Amino acid sequence: MIRLMRVDHRLLHGQVAFSWTQELGVNCILIANDDVPNNDIRKTAMKLAKPQGVKLVIKNIENSIKALQSGVTDKYKLFIVVESVADAYALATAYPKIKQINLGGTKPADGTKQISKAVNLTPDDESKLNELIEKGCEIEIRQVPNDKKVFFKDIE
Repeated sequence: MIRLMRVDHRLLHGQVAFSWTQELGVNCILIANDDVPNNDIRKTAMKLAKPQGVKLVIKNIENSIKALQSGVTDKYKLFIVVESVADAYALATAYPKIKQINLGGTKPADGTKQISKAVNLTPDDESKLNELIEKGCEIEIRQVPNDKKVFFKDIE
């Protein structure tokens, strides 16, 4: 059962690893990213940041979608972490059971607009998020669970 999907350019770090996993009561974290499975340094960093007693699975986007669709993840209380809105969009469109996305942090870059303290989006990101909202997905912005939940649809 998917508890939450989070977009965070840092992927797994202290804030995510501890506050979110505790709040959500998850027993498995899926890092869905095309770079990390082939990057030993990033993979090692993810393993070090993982909370004790929580399973960590690292897969590329395509294999993450296959795992979700196959039902192999159904036995877990799952927390999915992706690096970008594009990755979240790919997973959520391929697997419509993803109904809640948390925007936790995206880097500022050329062409992005800052919509919160830690979230910067391109016009394409905004378009993708609006499409997911139209399909019934809740998109909220919070860095940590104690922050006030701000809904993306309410931001202009």
